[in-house]
Amino acid sequence: MATVIITEKTSQAKDLRAALGARFGQILPAEGHLLRLAEPEEVNAAWKSWSCVVLNPEGLYPTRPATGGNKRTKLKAIAAALKACDDVILATDCDREGQLIGQEILEHLGYRGRVRRALFTAQDPKTLQQAFTQLKPNAEMRPLYEAAVARQQADQIFNLSLTRTATKTLVPPGARGVIGIGRVKTPTLAIVCLRELEILDFRPEDYFEVVAVATVANGDFLMRHAPSAKMRIKERAQAEAIAKAAAGYQGPLGVLVEEKRQAPPRLFDLPSLQKTCGQRWGWTADKTLAIAQELYDGDGKKLITYPRAEARYLSENQIHDVAAIVAALTRLRGFAHLEIASPVIRRGKSGHFCDKALEGVSHHAIVPNVNVLDDLESRLVRLNDDEKRLFALICRSYLAVIMPDHEYRQTVVTMPVPLPDGGSAEFRAVGRVPLRLGWKAVYQTGEAEADSEAEQTLPPMDDGDAATLSETRVEAKRTQPPPRYSEGTLVDAMQNAWRFVGDPVLRDRLKEAKGIGTPATRAEIIKGLKRQSLLIAEGRLVAPSPAGLQLFEVLRASAPALVDPGTTALWEMRLDEVVTGKADFRAVIDGIAAAAADLIDALQKRSSGTINLESSTQARRSERRRYGGKTSSRVEVKGQKPGRTQRLSTNRRATANKGLGSVANAEGARTGKRKAPTAKMVAYAQTIARNKKAALPEDYQKDFDACRRFLDEHAK
Repeated sequence: MATVIITEKTSQAKDLRAALGARFGQILPAEGHLLRLAEPEEVNAAWKSWSCVVLNPEGLYPTRPATGGNKRTKLKAIAAALKACDDVILATDCDREGQLIGQEILEHLGYRGRVRRALFTAQDPKTLQQAFTQLKPNAEMRPLYEAAVARQQADQIFNLSLTRTATKTLVPPGARGVIGIGRVKTPTLAIVCLRELEILDFRPEDYFEVVAVATVANGDFLMRHAPSAKMRIKERAQAEAIAKAAAGYQGPLGVLVEEKRQAPPRLFDLPSLQKTCGQRWGWTADKTLAIAQELYDGDGKKLITYPRAEARYLSENQIHDVAAIVAALTRLRGFAHLEIASPVIRRGKSGHFCDKALEGVSHHAIVPNVNVLDDLESRLVRLNDDEKRLFALICRSYLAVIMPDHEYRQTVVTMPVPLPDGGSAEFRAVGRVPLRLGWKAVYQTGEAEADSEAEQTLPPMDDGDAATLSETRVEAKRTQPPPRYSEGTLVDAMQNAWRFVGDPVLRDRLKEAKGIGTPATRAEIIKGLKRQSLLIAEGRLVAPSPAGLQLFEVLRASAPALVDPGTTALWEMRLDEVVTGKADFRAVIDGIAAAAADLIDALQKRSSGTINLESSTQARRSERRRYGGKTSSRVEVKGQKPGRTQRLSTNRRATANKGLGSVANAEGARTGKRKAPTAKMVAYAQTIARNKKAALPEDYQKDFDACRRFLDEHAK
């Protein structure tokens, strides 16, 4: 009896050959999906012309061989092997998509022999050997496969039908560009737009804090009166009254001393790695993934485990690798100073090694590859600077989780100062003294997470000791708008998209589904939104283009389900019903197709508004060139009063539907009307005037052309 093992990727095939040898038969890798779904026009010739219809065929979309890479070659190799065998073992990833990748090959090629399934969550030899002693009949995985088919078919119907409809109804006649709509893509655009609207609607508020020097027997230290956000001091006079009351005040201190422990942070999955690299080095999500992929399967490297990880745990089998990995890493110069004689193993969901936390997950956390430790140094010399930086980060993360807790003594000092009105103002200071560095020893300066509260070294003191306040002063502060997303924090927002959903049931389901998109697809989704001119890069940050913001407002007003992450949660709940046998997968597909029909009807009935992707991109590029890389976040509405910025808030959908104009007063340039410059242009002009001591034109704040001429002359 000849047996063929089918894996999802070449790395899996190599790991299986190393763990099993040839005793289970020939091992052949796929390359992700070796098949694609047929295009609509391949199913129905009438669908070649784009129109506002639901692209739902009578049966299912058939599969076709995929192109690109060496997919055709790999499919042919598997097809030839299947003709000569009567037993297949699927060893693809153990999630819904992995089941689809393996089983769709067998369905496409018409294989009718025995099929078994190997299930594993890690690819170390022991885990793989154990999985192959517990093979299951693949028939038991049929519901999971049908759920995957339902997801794939529904995405094809929903995404393509709505993309064609949005493009036909929203792109002006003769304009170029496609408005891509997707179950994941469009809610991702919505997340960025909602943040942009928060920023546009934000109105800064001034508030005040009071600082004083406290003197005790053993020294001085700073104390601060800083009420919580809800109780902030809005009037300077009130703050000055507190400062006056505190000046020279003498009274007892409340001193609370506690010894605390801080466990190490979790290991990296791909989203947390992308977020960290974006915050630390300004990397895009795609760059982080590309560098991690090179560390994983680059020629002569293979230094880390699978980078598209969706979990932050390791299997309990991998505890056996700890000693070898620690020994190899601490031979490297950067980690030689660490003392890890007795690694700390933390099990369970509160720790780092937990089989239960990996149930239903295909890939464990990203860690150094235990299989290349014998020639680690020779592999490291092949790395470029970015690869070295990322590998060091992953190594630190691994070493931290097997080191002791960070232990410290925290002192919180408080002093209530009586006020003339009979109330009191609490002054506060916090100090922390490390007792045992623990896992923090692995991080270089500035690489550990910053403490949430500014701390200082405090002199020795006891509860009830007397202190005198002096040198009181009022500090003026201003509230700040929420920050724009970087690609890393946007990936994190996609993973935690439940935060944008109100319904508690849908919130919980999105938590279980780990948000919208997958670790493997989120970076590509962001890239796709940029390619379509719906998102733009603002330095290290991501913002919606004027067209993207307009599209969001149009969709939110006419077809809100398209921009709601809760739609994905509803899909996941229906797919769960397929897995548990409560729903037929074809009925789920038809239900989603019916929802697409309703949304198509809603878009066709919308009141007004067209979106010109091409002009939006050109205006943005023009303004960026003109002002040395600086661009405006301002969005203008056709027909609005010159000089007035239109803020798009949640209760202004009707205004947004009238159609947004371009940035940089392009509309004014066409009509000849005098337009005001953007706020960023004015601010930039003021900065240049101060730095170069240049005189500003009298009307620079009101006349776009006057401000532009000043910038053209001086911003060089």
